Amino acid sequence: MTTLDTKQHILDDAGFAYNFDRRVYFNRKSKKIFSVAFLEDKTDEEIERLIGADTGDKEWKFYFTSEPPESVRREVEASLG
Repeated sequence: MTTLDTKQHILDDAGFAYNFDRRVYFNRKSKKIFSVAFLEDKTDEEIERLIGADTGDKEWKFYFTSEPPESVRREVEASLG
């Protein structure tokens, strides 16, 4: 089993930053947000596949263990730009 440290290197290499307040990794360019809980449940290969997946870069794509409420999505999107 891999650790979050290993997964953090994958995210760092892909240009993701960590937000301490929200406990998420995000990338403004690809508009993707991964929760720590989601990352802990996924393999390195799954994370790499999701990082590389084309989302069209139009809206933020949230990767959480459960879908965040719309109010949380709007708040996170506003804070990340």
